[in-house]
Amino acid sequence: MGELVAVEIDQSVATLRLNRPPMNALNSALQNDLAAAADQVAADPAVRAVVLYGGERLFAAGADIKEMADTSYPRMAADSSRLQAAFNAVAEIGKPVVAAVTGYALGGGLELALCADFRVLGEGAQVGQPEILLGLIPGAGGTQRLPRLIGPARAKDLIFSGRFVRADEALAIGLADKVVPDDQVYAAARELAGRYAGGPPVALAAAKHAIDAGLGTDLRTGLEIERLGFAGLFATEDSRTGMRSFLENGPGKATFSGR
Repeated sequence: MGELVAVEIDQSVATLRLNRPPMNALNSALQNDLAAAADQVAADPAVRAVVLYGGERLFAAGADIKEMADTSYPRMAADSSRLQAAFNAVAEIGKPVVAAVTGYALGGGLELALCADFRVLGEGAQVGQPEILLGLIPGAGGTQRLPRLIGPARAKDLIFSGRFVRADEALAIGLADKVVPDDQVYAAARELAGRYAGGPPVALAAAKHAIDAGLGTDLRTGLEIERLGFAGLFATEDSRTGMRSFLENGPGKATFSGR
């Protein structure tokens, strides 16, 4: 894997750790490594859940402004496609993904955290979409994923003002799922990821797809996505294992093979 995103696998949980000190600025090389890391863990059957982590000091302070400052429109039209493709690769990992956010997650950093299914923030963390202060708007999903998560009015406030949001407010508005002491962020994210790692992988992927795809369409279409996913799982070994275990031993005791 690339030097800027390390992949560590321990007990079926993979950690994707950003490694571009001091600020984990999301330059083009890091974006490429992130996409490759996302593809790797998505395809690895030994990985059942994923943690996104920037390190003990901060998650990611945003885009590499030095790299962008003199970029022309034609170049950015191409670069922004690569950026969104990298983030989409993370969002589309068919496994539970938890972002462990310490310090700052700003601009592209917050947009990356939004690609996760859950966000654990340290008490001292600050998040935000400050692109408006540069005369820009978010370009890696902020205008789309953020309002779907916290509602359009709250998202507009953050994007229009560019203000930083502290962890307690992030929790109150649904931008964070859990807030813990700063030195416990990674452990808490690992614990949350581990909660899902023992589940049936095919069913978890189907559930994630149904929710995410359904949010982008009308109710009737979403229900059809759900129906097809539900019916398809009856072709899996895990569904037979789960139902047989329930009948013989009660709920929550099945061991799933991922087939």
